Amino acid sequence: MRPSSSRSEGLFAGILERGPVPAAVADDAWVRAMLSAESALAAANAAAGVIPSAAGDAIVAACADLAPDPVDLGGAAAAHATPVVPLVGAIRAAVPPETREHVHAGATSQDILDTAAMLVAREALAALLSDLDGAADAAAALAAAHRDTALIGRTLLQQAVPTTFGLTAAGWLTGLDAAALDLRGFKPTAQLGGAAGTLAGLGPAGPAVLADFARRLGLAAPDLPWHTERGRIGRLASALGVAAGALGKPARDVTLLAQGEVGEVAEGAPGGSSAMAHKHNPVAAVSTLAATAQAPGLVATLLASAVQEHQRGAGGWQAEWRPLRELLVTVGSAAAWLRACLSGLVVHPDVMRANLDRAGWPTERGATDPVGSAGHFVDLALAGHRRTHG
Repeated sequence: MRPSSSRSEGLFAGILERGPVPAAVADDAWVRAMLSAESALAAANAAAGVIPSAAGDAIVAACADLAPDPVDLGGAAAAHATPVVPLVGAIRAAVPPETREHVHAGATSQDILDTAAMLVAREALAALLSDLDGAADAAAALAAAHRDTALIGRTLLQQAVPTTFGLTAAGWLTGLDAAALDLRGFKPTAQLGGAAGTLAGLGPAGPAVLADFARRLGLAAPDLPWHTERGRIGRLASALGVAAGALGKPARDVTLLAQGEVGEVAEGAPGGSSAMAHKHNPVAAVSTLAATAQAPGLVATLLASAVQEHQRGAGGWQAEWRPLRELLVTVGSAAAWLRACLSGLVVHPDVMRANLDRAGWPTERGATDPVGSAGHFVDLALAGHRRTHG
């Protein structure tokens, strides 16, 4: 495959394609996923007697050996509004002549590409969740270490009443854990319905082939094909959008707390400025925010694409492909950046205390404790995190 199939290089990639997710959703990953779907379909068809066993074996072997260039597939896809047509052509060219009619038997292009999307999303979510959990663990460590570290609270960007840095970090923690829980609740589901969602091309074996197809890929089997019922894509997009918000919240707080006039936290590996040598920019937090800012528009595009026509959509389905990939990339990048940000965060309790003193607030603990039940809430957040992560 040509290097252009990779997402690991580019002028902005170091900032906006951070962590393992970009590789999990690269062009070559999509091609491998489509080939996996075609292979599983052939094996399931052969097991059900829909196609000869020898044909199934030949197709499975061809799918394992093929490595078509994504750029070539993309160019050929323009004539068909789907890259599956040229991919099927490549498989047919790689099998014996007597096997070609059995390639892609009973399926339609959307079956293969939707199933590939689920396979790609599953891999991307596993990578994303690793970084999301890492960021949550870092937030938990900060909450525990600074359970009783008092600092001035800020509301409407103005100084308010005291709170604790531990409670601030616990708030980050609960948002991240809730977002991870939602993403883990997403169930990648196979798609196989044939031309109009009836599996007529597979005859009475249709339901058995669908179940076996899903099993071979490790995906859930749907009750019925979901060609134009796009709730799964919408739920995934929404969960990713919520995760983006949960990731952006601590990043925003870090940029504010790291301001020179505040100075209560700093990143362990700040960035420099091309014009001002004295600056120590919170680049991980800034890059997290750059990634999360892109998520709402991508979510909106995916939700807007959900209204599709009759049994197969005209344009709405194709409109999902790029924003789904970009949404996974941008949220995955945010998770990787925030993990780095919080794992190396330097906290300055002395500055927090000085800022409290300047605001005229006492910091002694006692009957009139100004931070109230902050410690209790931190303990609850940490207990919930331990239950989830062990």
